[in-house]
Amino acid sequence: MPMLEGVVMEVNDGAYPLVTQLIATSDAREALGDVDVAMFVGGFPRKQGMERKQLLQTNRNIFKAQGEVLNEVGKQTTKVLVVANPANTNCNVLSHHAPNIPKKNFTAMTRLDHNRALA
Repeated sequence: MPMLEGVVMEVNDGAYPLVTQLIATSDAREALGDVDVAMFVGGFPRKQGMERKQLLQTNRNIFKAQGEVLNEVGKQTTKVLVVANPANTNCNVLSHHAPNIPKKNFTAMTRLDHNRALA
């Protein structure tokens, strides 16, 4: 939670006019209930010696749980952005477990992967 408070301070310092409220919480139901936009910026990072299969399974469990909560307490109009890599896979898992929210409301930030492919 102390690290999260730092993020809140950074967002507040930005004085973004569209940000009307920030809730710092470790309770997924509180965080995802009645939101217009949900951004999933954190996933499990790949550790040294970790196989991709292990990374995908660990993140699958995280995004499955988050998707189930989002499905339970989220609005059908909620827009969802997944940043945590592998973003496409995590977004797919999240949307699969939140069927009450239309698939068109989910997007993954994949420009980093695009740039890597170009390089």
